[in-house]
Amino acid sequence: MKLDRKVNINSDIPTASMPDIIFMLLIFFMVTTVLREYSGLDIELPKAKRIQKLKSKRHTAHIWLSKQGQISIEDKLIRSENIRHIMYSKRAADPQLTVSIKADKSARMGLVSDIHTELRKADALMLNYSSKTSVE
Repeated sequence: MKLDRKVNINSDIPTASMPDIIFMLLIFFMVTTVLREYSGLDIELPKAKRIQKLKSKRHTAHIWLSKQGQISIEDKLIRSENIRHIMYSKRAADPQLTVSIKADKSARMGLVSDIHTELRKADALMLNYSSKTSVE
C-alpha cells in the first residue's frame, strides 16, 4: 500500500510589517546622520555693499586665510608654496573649478598676492572672494 504524502510548504514572506521597518530605519538615519558643514580657520570676513552668490557649491574649492597668516585647504594647514600642487590636482579633476578665497579682513595683502601667484601657476584662474553683506 502506497501512501501519498502531501506536504504543503508555505514559502511566502510576510510583508505586513515591512513599511513599519522601513520608516523606522528612515527615521533612525535622519536622526543620526550629521551633515558636515565645511569649517575652516577662525576668520572675520570683510563687508561688502553688494554680493553675488556662487552658482554651484559643487565646483568650488575654498582657501581659508587667517589674520595670523595661516592657510587652510580642506581643514589642513598648508604653506603657500603647496597651493599650486593641491589646486592643480583639483583643477585637473574638475575643469569648472572656482576657487573661493575666504580671507580675514586683517590678512596681509602680500600673502593674498602669493596665493594669486600660486593659483596662476596651477591654472586655477576662476576666483571668488567671500564676504558678508554690510547692513546699512
